Amino acid sequence: MPTLVAVILVGDFVARHPYWSAFLALVLVAVAGALLWLRARQRERERAEQAERDAAIEVTDAMTGPEFEQWFARLLGASGFRTIQVRGGSGDRGADVTALAPDGRRVVVQCKRQGTRNRVGSAAIQRFAGTCREVHGGELCMIVTNGFFTAGDGVQLARQLDIVLVDREMLKDWARTRTPPWSIAGR
Repeated sequence: MPTLVAVILVGDFVARHPYWSAFLALVLVAVAGALLWLRARQRERERAEQAERDAAIEVTDAMTGPEFEQWFARLLGASGFRTIQVRGGSGDRGADVTALAPDGRRVVVQCKRQGTRNRVGSAAIQRFAGTCREVHGGELCMIVTNGFFTAGDGVQLARQLDIVLVDREMLKDWARTRTPPWSIAGR
């Protein structure tokens, strides 16, 4: 009932004061437009600040595993990848992030956020090799770490199985330039 009364009162005001009504409507539209514009600018500022923070590899050192997965997903998006999904967790079967590369290939990523002294070993590479293509249908399989990989048979196995390994140095350049390493972009 109060809504009906308000509608009647507004209708009566508009009928008696058409010029004031039009002026007030324009003011309301202008205020709403200004608020939307300010909100869009604030979001753009926040995105720019996030992108600036994301450009430094050092931010990953204090992240949790799930935060690192989200960080890498943002990097993929900034690099032209699309349909990005963060799947990490106990039931992800080795696929922390999936996406479509700019050329349309299905990308499956295993993210390994490491301490500065830890390295990703051959066991992680072997586990991922068993699921990337067969379970997840990956055309571009990638293991990404904010650390480094152990030298030896794991790296050799990754080459044999066409798994791209992205270590801290490659990731640092990728984050700074927003351009994937040639081993990913040039395939």
